[in-house]
Amino acid sequence: MAPFRRGKSHPRGGFQSRRGKPVTGRNNRNGSRSGNAGAPFQASRVDETINNNSENSGAKSESEDSHEEAEESLSLEESSDSGSDPKEKPYNLLLQTLKPKAIPLGEPKRKRRKIEPVEVPTSLHAEYTEANGDLDGIQTDDEEAASEEDSADESGEDGNAAKLDYFTRHFADHDEQDTVKRMQAVTEKLWVAENSRPGASWSVMRRYPKTSQGSELNGHDNKSRPLGFKFKPKFEKAARELLSAPNEPLKQLSASVLSYQDVLFSARSLENAEEVRRLAGVHALNHVFRTRDRVLKNSARLSKIDHDEELEFRDQGFTRPKVLMLMPTRNSCVKMVDAIIALCEPEQQENKKRFQETFARVDDNFSPDKAEDFKDLFAGNDDDMFRLGLKFTRKAVKIFSHFYSSDIILASPLGLRTALSGDKKKKQDYDFVSSIEVVIVDQSEALLMQNWEHVEYIFEHLNLQSKEAHGCDFSRVRSWYLDGHARYFRQTVLLSAFNFPSLNRLYTQNMLNIDGKVKISAICNGAMIDMGVPIKQTFSRFEIADPASEPDDRFNYFTSAILPSLVKTSSQALGGQQGTLLFVPLYADFVRMRNYLASSSSTQNVSFGSISEYASVKEVARARSHFLTGRHSILLYTERAHHFRRYRLRGVKRVILYGLPENPLFYREIVGEFLGSSIAQAAVESHRTSVRCLFSKLDLLKLERIVGSERYLSLLSEKGDMFDFT
Repeated sequence: MAPFRRGKSHPRGGFQSRRGKPVTGRNNRNGSRSGNAGAPFQASRVDETINNNSENSGAKSESEDSHEEAEESLSLEESSDSGSDPKEKPYNLLLQTLKPKAIPLGEPKRKRRKIEPVEVPTSLHAEYTEANGDLDGIQTDDEEAASEEDSADESGEDGNAAKLDYFTRHFADHDEQDTVKRMQAVTEKLWVAENSRPGASWSVMRRYPKTSQGSELNGHDNKSRPLGFKFKPKFEKAARELLSAPNEPLKQLSASVLSYQDVLFSARSLENAEEVRRLAGVHALNHVFRTRDRVLKNSARLSKIDHDEELEFRDQGFTRPKVLMLMPTRNSCVKMVDAIIALCEPEQQENKKRFQETFARVDDNFSPDKAEDFKDLFAGNDDDMFRLGLKFTRKAVKIFSHFYSSDIILASPLGLRTALSGDKKKKQDYDFVSSIEVVIVDQSEALLMQNWEHVEYIFEHLNLQSKEAHGCDFSRVRSWYLDGHARYFRQTVLLSAFNFPSLNRLYTQNMLNIDGKVKISAICNGAMIDMGVPIKQTFSRFEIADPASEPDDRFNYFTSAILPSLVKTSSQALGGQQGTLLFVPLYADFVRMRNYLASSSSTQNVSFGSISEYASVKEVARARSHFLTGRHSILLYTERAHHFRRYRLRGVKRVILYGLPENPLFYREIVGEFLGSSIAQAAVESHRTSVRCLFSKLDLLKLERIVGSERYLSLLSEKGDMFDFT
């Protein structure tokens, strides 16, 4: 029997003895019962007919039934103690409400059990609540869910409306045969392509499983019926604003994300960063709250059915976390959490002070010459080792919640990988990402400069079969989780300032959504345009035998076609030209080039310095000083060193790019600003400066961003291997 709780039907005064037996009156100091102490209390038996042959047997029957009707007796004791007559009319009306339902003739009476009341310890209840993710807080949301969630999620909804509700269609309303066909098409990489260029500055490329109809799956007819998207009332206004945004690429991004398609958006910028972050927050919160509402509704239905009735609801995964967000720094995490809290507007924020102390920081000391994108990325706390859980209840959000009781997980790739892979003290554990349904990767270009291998490792361990139960009710787990097909229903959203091969590989190999995928790209004008100063820019193409041999082919081309002239002009013995900056994007190529310059007999008369991402402050200062004074005629410089430090190198008179930079802003800074500064300071005349860039057909994406979308194909296909621009 459940522990006794006072309520409106249980007046004060009723309590239980230490042995668990009900006490039906107050005792006086002598231990005797006040009032009519000798007469047995017969109030609870007024409306029952007891045919017993002796008075002793009647007393025995009353004693056996007293435990089952403890709450009824306790509700009557206060009236007995106050001296009221049990035969009064109001009292009889109360007894009528407590009267058990009449048993039809011919049916046996239900056999009664004697149940000893058990007091549940408060500590045990608290432990159970914590283990199940604050069930009390979620259960109280059932009424809110019933009032806010309209009939779109119900099975009685008409078919046309159900197709326009993307959440229901994607996760609940499936045609088994069509789903199997789409999964097979995705596995075999059979896609139907739809390419378009809606605007002059951006393009859209769609892919659908070959068995699906593109127009049916898309359904983004915002002019005829934008209400096909369904949101919680809290997020309705923000979502509608995003769907009707004046910025067309952002509008297209919002429609694709909110319809649960996979998306690669390579047009993220400082101007639209806030709106993109807001879109991610709206989508994540709407998904979490609608998923919870569906579970609560189905749980309420199951609690009302008879035990003989069979009713099955498949609405859950193995574990609770449903949304995963990857981002580069703690400061970017602060921005995302602030956006989420501003959208859901909770009454309470648990651990907010701790979050501000450990994640937020405002002591930024940037020099005036730092670029705006650098300030945006490295402002505040730029630590790239973190992971954080958010749990939502009806009125509160808990920050730093345990992963298995969290709804949203925010982490850096390094922080999450350490949690997945484990260490000597903790075993490998990736069950908490087994039921992730939405993945959002923000600022992917910054993650590339950290360690992209961590991102790939995380995607390899998403949606795997859970090793342990973790309190899972397998009768409620969706069938595609049990069958190991969760990756076909997971939505992946990749947000980046530009596209790059590693991101494209994720798009091709890991984005397997059966509702299709969308790639939204910006049309590039070319970073080499409008440098501000007239500089000759030469692009040299080299041929490769196969992709695996590309690093060797690049090195051989450089040492045979470019290095001899570089040694001749930079040799100190000949009094040659100083100030050659050799930009080497990859650290592996940087080490190879540095060792060759230091050990080759052909470069023994060349002095050089080097700056990499691993160089100390002292080493960087020495290399920059020697390069400026001419003591070093060549300076090796890596892309990641420029990304993390953004040095303003002086004394640059000539630039050789061993490889094109991933970030087109770096090309403009290295070529335009470094050489432009030397020209402005009269250190060199503009006609004596030059830029030489090496590229192959594998550098297609980099080349497009630097020379422009209208020129890069001609550089890859035309005859000859030298292309000059001024």
